[in-house]
Amino acid sequence: MPTSDTRTRGVRVTDLARLAAAWAASTVALIITGALLPGFSATSWWDYAAVAAAAGIVGLILRPMLVEISARVGWLAVLLTAVLGQALIMYVAIRLVPGIESTAWTALAATWISAVVATLISWATTAGTDDGLITSLAGRARRQNTVTDPDVDGVLFVQLDGVPFPVLQWAVQSGAVPNIRRWLSSGDYTCREWTPQLPCTTPASQMGILHGTVDGIPAFRWYDRELNRVLVANRPADARVIEERHSTGQGLLCDDGVSISNLFTGDAPRSLLTMSRVEVSRGSTQTRRAFAWFFTSPNGFMRSLTRTVGEVIKERWQARRQVRRDFDPRVHRDWTFALLRAVTNSLLRDLNTALVAEELRRGTKCIYVDYVDYDEIAHHAGVFRPESLASLDGLDRTLGSLARLAGSAPRRYRLVVLSDHGQSQGTPFADRYGQTLGDLCAELMQEHVQTVDASVEGLGRADSIAGDIAAGGMTGKLAARANEGLTKAQQTSAPGKAAEEPVVVLGSGNLGLVYVRGDRRWTLEALEREWPALVPGLAGHPGVGFVAGIDDDGRAWAIGNGGRVDLASGAVEGADPLTGLGPHAARVLRRALMDPEAPDLYVNSMVDPVTNDVAAFEGLVGSHGGLGGWQDRAVLLGPADLMAGLPERIEGADELHRVLVAMLEACGQRATTAFPR
Repeated sequence: MPTSDTRTRGVRVTDLARLAAAWAASTVALIITGALLPGFSATSWWDYAAVAAAAGIVGLILRPMLVEISARVGWLAVLLTAVLGQALIMYVAIRLVPGIESTAWTALAATWISAVVATLISWATTAGTDDGLITSLAGRARRQNTVTDPDVDGVLFVQLDGVPFPVLQWAVQSGAVPNIRRWLSSGDYTCREWTPQLPCTTPASQMGILHGTVDGIPAFRWYDRELNRVLVANRPADARVIEERHSTGQGLLCDDGVSISNLFTGDAPRSLLTMSRVEVSRGSTQTRRAFAWFFTSPNGFMRSLTRTVGEVIKERWQARRQVRRDFDPRVHRDWTFALLRAVTNSLLRDLNTALVAEELRRGTKCIYVDYVDYDEIAHHAGVFRPESLASLDGLDRTLGSLARLAGSAPRRYRLVVLSDHGQSQGTPFADRYGQTLGDLCAELMQEHVQTVDASVEGLGRADSIAGDIAAGGMTGKLAARANEGLTKAQQTSAPGKAAEEPVVVLGSGNLGLVYVRGDRRWTLEALEREWPALVPGLAGHPGVGFVAGIDDDGRAWAIGNGGRVDLASGAVEGADPLTGLGPHAARVLRRALMDPEAPDLYVNSMVDPVTNDVAAFEGLVGSHGGLGGWQDRAVLLGPADLMAGLPERIEGADELHRVLVAMLEACGQRATTAFPR
């Protein structure tokens, strides 16, 4: 990423040019509006130009007041300001310029029509890039704060959720991510692979990255023996419980850091759209203020609206194309996913960028933000499908935008890009074999089984927005209804309180978890005595690669159809069920099994040796959680000097945490490491 000084000089040189371009675009938009809208006219084109100039000046005066008032009142006020604020600015400008005929209603209509036209002009003149967004945010960033320690480098950690290392490597080689390719080609940045622990999920990885431990998180959701209920990491109340169990107060972001759109805070003093803090910091004024600055720009609201609608249309077309072309593997993609995709890949991406821009303006030392675009799409489309790869292009453009915004910050920022895990793909278990993992367990055990395998990851991301919106007062009451609807949807598919069935079976990607209700962990021998057909039946099923548990002596075993392996000694009886899963498979599986929170049985799906396909226990074509494929191949990209001297192998997010803390130390941010290396 270019240095701050270089970028700041560039911004100052181009300020006048950008103002002139914006003025010209606004003038053209008003001329077209006048031609389209009866009751809105001018005696000459110069009058339109004068209105465009006056609107810019009036906006400089009124917009800060509108933003501050709406941010303090609530999200409904932000929405009203977005819809009506620019109309007010336009109306005042019209009243100031003679020669324009308009009423309050035609001014409102003119605002929307000119915003549509201006958005089209901006899209055409910027070749569909994010330059319009950056220009809007950069104007805010230039009114930057001063910091007391400008010689200390800031660090911006950007998580590209779920991007596998091989996919990014291919994208770089093909030129599909030009910003990343340019940074790597220059030698200023280096990129390498790191190996997530088992489970390969966002909760375990983010807890490890942000708090330095992966213990006690056996999957994305699991049965908690102490609480006698299912914990789901992206439900705010559960995320708070999970973080309280693990936080030491010395997380990655504890020194003047901020957490944006994550599951956990990393002990940051401030957290925005962070799941574990949603119900504590609900209705964040800072979140509303940052987004209001973008929404109240002349074409900001229209940009988000058109991109959101466009994303829904694009998703429905792409879903039908998969069916017409008979893509394999694939899953059904419904309207719910289309709406979630629109939220995560349009609204949430812009909101995250606006929030990061505000923190860069403040000079916050350490920022960690999660962009979920690729992960959300690949879950339903596949890891290498055109729509998934297109999201990488969008993420690359976002990285370029963040680099530009960092150029006008009050301190130099170092950009570190990472993914929390990779993804594998394949036809889901239930689609392949006509029954869920829970059905199979119930059949083998002859017991009633509670199955929790519906995908709720995307709902949780939308819930973080709805939760933040749900502030007090009238705005909060209205928004809370939407939030309650999301929460009920999550509880229906992943109930917080387990029913009274004696066995709980959960799916987490291609990793299944089997629990016998109660406060003790069942060993392999105990399970065999109670349900003798369970372990051999699972291990012998064609959709299962291996099952894993501990014996009465506390030894961890992986058991397959043709043999088993002692994970501590490496002794194999018959055929090794972990063959082809990598030399790290036994280590990460044993570590997961020795965790007291581990299930009675882990069940890992089959892995096709030819296609590398897995069979998720959720209805997802792209998945992560267990072993097989690219789900345990993650990305770490950073400045060459900070990446120098890293361990030869980084295995586990807790080890990556120590690497990132060392980077903060190298930038002068940490006096001591939170976890000794």
